[in-house]
Amino acid sequence: MSRRKPNSAHARMVRYARAMLRTNHIAVLDIEATELHTIINWQNGTLISTQSRRALVDCLCDIPHQWTIYLAALHRVAPGDTYIKSEELALDGNYMAATLEDVIEPRAEALRASCNPAHFMGMAWLAIPYDATLTEAHAATLFEAFGAWQTTEAA
Repeated sequence: MSRRKPNSAHARMVRYARAMLRTNHIAVLDIEATELHTIINWQNGTLISTQSRRALVDCLCDIPHQWTIYLAALHRVAPGDTYIKSEELALDGNYMAATLEDVIEPRAEALRASCNPAHFMGMAWLAIPYDATLTEAHAATLFEAFGAWQTTEAA
C-alpha cells in the first residue's frame, strides 16, 4: 500500500491563493444600475490596481471558494434619501467565480419581488471568497463610492 505524498503542489497552490485573497481583502462587486462588475478591496473601498490584478484574478477564478455574498436592493425615496434592503448569504459549498451569478440570481429575484417598485433603483452584490461579515453601513459606503445611486432612472 502506498502512502499519500505529504507535499501536494495543488494543496499548496490552493492555500497560497486563499491567503492572497484574504490578505488583500478581495471581493467581487457587481452593481446592476451602472453595469459595473469589478474587483475591489472591500475593507477600504478601493479598486485593485492593474499591477497586482492579474495574479489576484487567477487566485479568484482558478479555484473554488466558500463565498459570502452581500446582496442588496438599492432604493431611493427622494434625491439624497437612499436606503438598502439587504441579505447576507453564506454559501454551503465551494463554488467557482464563474458560477456565482447562477447561485445569486434566484435569491436576487426573491429580494427584488419584495421591494417597493416606486423606490427600487437596482440590485447590487458583493461576493467575498471567504467567511466574512459586512455591516449595512459599510456596504452602503462601498456602493456609494462606486456610484450605485448615480443613475436617474430605475433599473
